[in-house]
Amino acid sequence: MTDIRREVASLSPRQRTLLELQLKKKSAGLPGLGIGRQGGERLSFPLSFAQQRLWFSDQLEPGNPAYNLPAAFRLTGHLDIAALERALTEITRRHETLRTTFVIANGQPMQMISPAEAVSLPIIDLSEMVEAARDAEVRRWATAEAQHRYDLSSGPLLRVNLLRLGDDDHVLLFTMHHIISDGWSIGVIVRELTALYEAYRQGHSSPLPELAIQYADYAVWQRQWLQGAVLEKQLAYWKSRLSKLTPLELPTDRPRPAVRRNHGATEFFMLSKELSNSLDELRRQQGVTLFMVLLAAFQALLWRYTGHDDIAVSSPIAGRNRAETESLIGFFVNTLVLRIDLSGDPSFVELLQRVKEVTLGADANQDVPYEKLVEELRPERQVNYAPWCQVWFVLENAGMIQSSELPELTISHVGVAGKTAQFDLTLAMSESEAGIGGALTYSTDLFDDDTISEMVERFRSLLQGVVAHPEWSLLEIPLDKNQPSIAYPPGAEQYEDQFSL
Repeated sequence: MTDIRREVASLSPRQRTLLELQLKKKSAGLPGLGIGRQGGERLSFPLSFAQQRLWFSDQLEPGNPAYNLPAAFRLTGHLDIAALERALTEITRRHETLRTTFVIANGQPMQMISPAEAVSLPIIDLSEMVEAARDAEVRRWATAEAQHRYDLSSGPLLRVNLLRLGDDDHVLLFTMHHIISDGWSIGVIVRELTALYEAYRQGHSSPLPELAIQYADYAVWQRQWLQGAVLEKQLAYWKSRLSKLTPLELPTDRPRPAVRRNHGATEFFMLSKELSNSLDELRRQQGVTLFMVLLAAFQALLWRYTGHDDIAVSSPIAGRNRAETESLIGFFVNTLVLRIDLSGDPSFVELLQRVKEVTLGADANQDVPYEKLVEELRPERQVNYAPWCQVWFVLENAGMIQSSELPELTISHVGVAGKTAQFDLTLAMSESEAGIGGALTYSTDLFDDDTISEMVERFRSLLQGVVAHPEWSLLEIPLDKNQPSIAYPPGAEQYEDQFSL
């Protein structure tokens, strides 16, 4: 799915339009797939399955910032603030989810849509500060916004602030609660903001067509469609895949707290261009995707750390496998549990084929929301564990959030590091012209900074070994530079005291 989304993002506007028309024709020929507008003056709707999970989480921990979705954009060049405010106003009008709050009605959570209002953009002027202090203040603002505690019942669940660094230099901060948005949505916002801003700056009207449906229509459709034979077939697959799965226990620096607290930090790293190219060449040689190569390497790293042959990680997918949803802002992301058998000390090439088989099977059964799986399969629940997996892997689709070059303004995406962690570990990778980058987010309740820095370097070394000798077994691949591989298997008597990663 990640590779497909990247290819879609690289298409020209005309090509994207033709693809959308083809997808619509394909959907039209299948019964029960079309998502229609609910119509009328209805302002309250049921929650989607994904929204329902986040709503229940918020009831347990009101205002938990772990589910915030921050984004920052550097605006370089002449900025027409009036055109920017007008563009933001139009985006919130077009996308009802940005005006949605969540309340209890007749004993059930419902999403309520508020009327559209003009956006008045708060401007924080930092232009008089010296550069070092100004940069620190930008980071402070970005961090503070990422930690904002939302009230889902009153909103608003979208916050926008503009930091003025100079006459031709600004930073635009977006923060949304995940219950109304996702990573793909940020790409939608950038594309619409760019088109609307330039049109308004030139005195033109909006060039964007009206949306055929809204996110609330999708939520209603999802609950109507996902039942009966469709649901049972995919549930059967996941029941077999997740049977007797136990959470992975990583070696931690401290015991797990009795209650999950979501305290976290992120370690960023970059692979060299040479290593990135070698990984891309390896995926072509083996007939797999980059996602599969990086996931297999991450699984191998976890295997070396734990000695467990049965390792599962969770991975999000876009969840937008309907043509009608591609242009919407909303929370469509679904979670797939990817359980890999690493027994027998396989070669990396063999592990890749195991990962490929599991990934393709999961993709073919991706329609069941993670929340529905938890409801139906009823895994053992603990307040300090998420069901099934505490480790996540993500290959982010950087192509969906592209820089925009306008005649007088450049809009570029800037990463924002938060101070929360939903899980023990989350490895997020992404591609760019400079190479493959990574961000390892971790629970600071469990891990020290030095432990994570060491883990990142061992992952880098493992990747270097993989591209050099993909035919080697996992134990033959060294995890430290200039360090020989370990010859004894995980679980041997000397493992705990002598196994050097």
